[in-house]
Amino acid sequence: MSFSNLGLSDKVLAAVAATGYTNPTPIQEQAIPHVLARKDVLGIAQTGTGKTAAFVLPMLTILEKGRARARMPRTLILEPTRELAAQVKESFDRYGAGQKLNVALLIGGVSFGDQDSKLTRGVDVLIATPGRLLDHTERGGLLLTGVELLVIDEADRMLDMGFIPDIERICKLVPFTRQTLFFTATMPPEIRRVTEAFLHNPQKVEVSRPATTAVTVTQSQVPSGREAHQKRDVLRRLLRDAKDLKNAIIFCNRKRDVAILHKSLQKHGFSAGALHGDMDQSARMAALDQFRKGELPLLVASDVAARGLDIPEVSHVFNFDVPHHPDDYVHRIGRTGRAGRTGTAISIVTSLDTKSIAAIEKLIGQPIPRSDVEYDLQEAAAEDREPRAREGSRRGRSKVSSREREPRRAHSEPRRSEGEPRHANGARGSATPAPQPASPGRTPMRRPHREPDNEPADHSHLPAFLLRPVRAPL
Repeated sequence: MSFSNLGLSDKVLAAVAATGYTNPTPIQEQAIPHVLARKDVLGIAQTGTGKTAAFVLPMLTILEKGRARARMPRTLILEPTRELAAQVKESFDRYGAGQKLNVALLIGGVSFGDQDSKLTRGVDVLIATPGRLLDHTERGGLLLTGVELLVIDEADRMLDMGFIPDIERICKLVPFTRQTLFFTATMPPEIRRVTEAFLHNPQKVEVSRPATTAVTVTQSQVPSGREAHQKRDVLRRLLRDAKDLKNAIIFCNRKRDVAILHKSLQKHGFSAGALHGDMDQSARMAALDQFRKGELPLLVASDVAARGLDIPEVSHVFNFDVPHHPDDYVHRIGRTGRAGRTGTAISIVTSLDTKSIAAIEKLIGQPIPRSDVEYDLQEAAAEDREPRAREGSRRGRSKVSSREREPRRAHSEPRRSEGEPRHANGARGSATPAPQPASPGRTPMRRPHREPDNEPADHSHLPAFLLRPVRAPL
């Protein structure tokens, strides 16, 4: 079946043909007719199957009729992350080039003033993350009463990020008669409850079993020691030994580990970028743009890059950390093997990951093959410590040299032997008796210091201006 048989408008078909696509994917083939018939749709498909175009193309056809009003968007698309929202906007810009549609993006990291000015001019398509959308509605700069079509994309990711209460609030702000499209890759019980509450007689489109992995992705697991430096060495060896590696995304569980691994790879001569949630928006978009253009072959990322990012030609995915949630594994390795291409997914596994691997294999319904490659972990540890030892020796030499350059302090008085009494003025050999130890149970009294009568007072510790004679007034 071709796109021309799905009921899309001529302008949309021309835009699709200009991009080079001729045949729709299964999710597009089944979902687009239901969307054009103005029915609610529950779409379940593994990542990388073209879910974005499944709602963008029919929305462009529907929006050819009608007109946007100030601060009242006609359609609303909710995305869990800024990157996904920006990616959907790119799809509208690409497929809607022949239409005069106003598309606005409401995400964090951008000033409220610029976003508010776009809303004032009127918006046909509003793409937003839940938090920033609610900020605008609470300020009174946005009304959702004119929304005709609501799209909730990557719903399982919304659940993981804690956005479900926000989704419920937003669904109560839009009209009850709107059309709702709900897309997800997995169906946990909480997502099922939300669909039952906000979808009305939906058409269920399921092109693959939930939480399945693409058959075009070759999966494997490589054993490693539990220490972080051992895992880093195994990763470096895998990167050097990988066949047909064009580019790769390396996933870590924590943002802190992303930064550490990024610096380690750069230190060992790899060209790599970083992407995690604590980075500002401009840095995140710059890293993604460099990775897409091939300027950075490696991208170290947290799970912010695991959902929905469309980078078709990613050849490898490495799980530096095995994900805690099995669903995250499905989304991570879904960054490779997209659009019918082949891909490779390798997980670095330690003895602490046994339960997580078992849960992943249970979810995807197949075992993850164990790689035959065995690395000498003791050699790996020595190799990883060697550059750190060299760096530490350089730091030690610099400290020693600075101490050597420091001049020795001159001692104004010779050392006295242990137990030899010292006179109050610093002279040795005085007849002053040594202090007697205090009797037990009594607190020794400190007597005020007095200079001996037969010696002049030593005022060498006083500044010179205090020793000048003072003339008394007449």
